[in-house]
Formats: sequence, C-alpha cells, structure tokens
Amino acid sequence: MSRRLELTVTPELAGVKVDTLLKRHLRLSGTVVRRIKWLEDGILLDGVRVHTDFRPEAGQVLSVRLSGPERNSGVVPTPGPLDIVYEDEDLIVLNKAPGVSVHPGPGHFDDTLGNFLVDYYEKSGQEADFHPVHRLDRGTSGLLVAAKHPHAQEVLKNQLHTEDFHRVYLAVCEGVPEPYSGVIDAPLGPKPGSLMEQMVRPDGKSARTKYGVLRRWGDRALVSLELETGRTHQIRVHMAYIGHPLTGDFLYGTEDRALIPRPALHSGYLSFRHPITGEKQRFSVPLPEDMARLKL
Repeated sequence: MSRRLELTVTPELAGVKVDTLLKRHLRLSGTVVRRIKWLEDGILLDGVRVHTDFRPEAGQVLSVRLSGPERNSGVVPTPGPLDIVYEDEDLIVLNKAPGVSVHPGPGHFDDTLGNFLVDYYEKSGQEADFHPVHRLDRGTSGLLVAAKHPHAQEVLKNQLHTEDFHRVYLAVCEGVPEPYSGVIDAPLGPKPGSLMEQMVRPDGKSARTKYGVLRRWGDRALVSLELETGRTHQIRVHMAYIGHPLTGDFLYGTEDRALIPRPALHSGYLSFRHPITGEKQRFSVPLPEDMARLKL
C-alpha cells in the first residue's frame, strides 16, 4: 500500500490552486511536489489525476502520494537484525547495535542498518525506502530515527539542531570531569595527516557539547551529553580535549578490547515532532550490557 495524505477542500479553500494547497496546508516542499506530480497517481482529486494549477471546489478531496512506487536509494536488501522501538507509516525508530554502520559505503556495501531496513520493508510488503535523518558512528549504540518517504525525511532533517529534535547521549569516560557539569565550547576540524581523526583547532567549525556527570564508577564516570552542534566525532574529541576520553576509544583514548570493544557511547534518549501530525514523540532505551559492565 502507498502512503497518502488527504485534504478535504473547505469553502474557504475553494478555488485555491492545488500547488498552494499542497505547500501551505499539507506542508509539502517544492522538491517533494515536483517529484510526485509526475507519478500517475501522485496527485488526485476525488480519485482523478489533476495538475498542480487546478483549482478544486469545496467538498472535493485532494489526495497526494508520499511513498514512491520504486526504491531509488540503491541500497541492497540484506537480512540482518533490527531492534525496532517504534514504527508507523512514516518513520521507524531503532535501537542500533554497536559495530553496525548506518549507511552503506566503502567496505560496508551490504551489512549496514540501511541494508537491513530495506530488506525488512521488502519482506513486510511496505512501500518504503531508506531515508536516513541522522547518523550514529559505527561503534555507537542507541536510538536512531529513519524516515520511510522523502517528505518525512525532509521535515525531520529540518528539525535537526533545533529545540524540536533532542538527543541525550550516555557515555563512560576515563576519570571524573570537574566541574561535574558544563559546556565544552571548542571548534573542531580535521587532524592533518589522518583520514578519520578530528581535533580541536582555532580555524575549525564551531562545536558545543553540554555534559553532566550522572554518577561516579570508581576511576570512571557515567556522563550525559547533549550536542548543540553536530560535528564528526564531536563528543569523542571534546571529552578527550578536557582530559576525559571515552573508555575504549581507540582514536582519542586508549583501546582495551577486553574491557569494551568500542568507544563507550550510547544514544539513550531521542525526541522529535512527528513529521505528519506534529505531535511530540519521546523514546528512551537503557544502557547496553557492554557499557553497564564498566561500573563493576
């Protein structure tokens, strides 16, 4: 089944162009409208295809298709585990396992979350594709939202780094930060000579991370972290910069695979406004076992 939105034309909206109704009242962007208007059943009025300059009458029902008849992402469907926290016609919220990449790329063509999602959509008969909203590093676990169609993706992406889209990360770091709470404000940029590493540098991009110590675990601490900006490796670089690298961080701290085989970072809380209803959605997942063991 395709995902559609409907609008019953009221007397006040009678005579208003379809294009205006789609953009102002269904909040579709020009990009989305241009994509769907070429589909045979992209824009219908009382079940009949219409052009965007048509002016409907009161009582008519405008229907617009959000999902595409074909998957254009190019992501190869591959069976894989998914921990689904929430799902509806427009989006899916996952609890990502550590060690899994989000996007297909060099070296990870068919073993990513994107591959697993497309396979899941295919097998469950959903007309949906992989439309990522944000990302987590391969080693990071926790909450992640992906859209099922371009409109939902666009709306959610526009919420990033606003009050509507809120994430709280949990991390275990070496030592106990002093003071117990604060904001790390240090610009970040690439480290010369490295393909992966970032570093604090005066000519870097602005980066701010809010942190708070939740509890002390011996010579380590469990901390909460909130990003005010979204730079690559921001949490990991900032925590190392203040002298408290994440436990197990092979790039910015000390790797100890016997202790934990990845940087101890987890996306524990996520909230956003639903791209269709506008209602606030809130999700949380507990600390994964490999991080919880670090308190022992």
